[in-house]
Amino acid sequence: MQQLLEIMQRLRDPEKGCPWDIGQNFSTIAPYTIEEAYEVADAIARNDMADLKDELGDLLFQVVFHAQMASEQGSFGFHEVHQSICDKMLRRHPHVFDDVEIKDAAHQTQVWEDYKVEERKLKGEHSLMDGIPAGMAELQRSVKLQKRAAKAGFDWPSAAPVMEKFDEELLEMREALDSGDQQAVEDELGDLLFVATNLARKLKIDPAAALRRSNTKFEKRFRAVEEAAGGQDGLQKLDLNEMETLWQKVKKGEET
Repeated sequence: MQQLLEIMQRLRDPEKGCPWDIGQNFSTIAPYTIEEAYEVADAIARNDMADLKDELGDLLFQVVFHAQMASEQGSFGFHEVHQSICDKMLRRHPHVFDDVEIKDAAHQTQVWEDYKVEERKLKGEHSLMDGIPAGMAELQRSVKLQKRAAKAGFDWPSAAPVMEKFDEELLEMREALDSGDQQAVEDELGDLLFVATNLARKLKIDPAAALRRSNTKFEKRFRAVEEAAGGQDGLQKLDLNEMETLWQKVKKGEET
């Protein structure tokens, strides 16, 4: 770890460092941090352990990069980051590191959430909506908002009424389309997506994972359609009905 910290210091050295690394700040590096987290998730989804090793290293480097920049402005350093997470894990796992008894995983989850509530209060956050990152991926943020509201009992009892709400939002979406009001269309589409994530939550499905599977399925099928048409050039010579015929043929082939 010390070697990595020293490498980061050298990269950011004002006189002998890398011009690109020297020119970065928290805002410019943040998108790379998010990208590296996604690449970790992708390696896990592909069950590629060699790639996961590399991607975890890239993600760790992002932590070191942010810590180095914070150290340069006198805010904190990597060791403070390290100590902060150690303290937090000790504090949130009293059943492991202290004498508190935890009955089961559900009880542990509740205790964990209780500790997080207390920590938010210490930060001056008093609304259930406080502390949810605005920059979070929107699907995950929707679920997070819904979970927080559910803590106050503001939640559907099951998936069935959520499906009814989905049908209601779909009808409103059709009405917005008929109106020709683009802002209304965007608003209703957002509501529809929000209800879809709520449905996923009630079904205990990660909406991002579900969408990722659908993306993968679409990509695989489109590539097969493209190949059946003779490549990009051949595909562009077909009309929509001909493409749909190939699409249905590909889908049927998957079922056999």
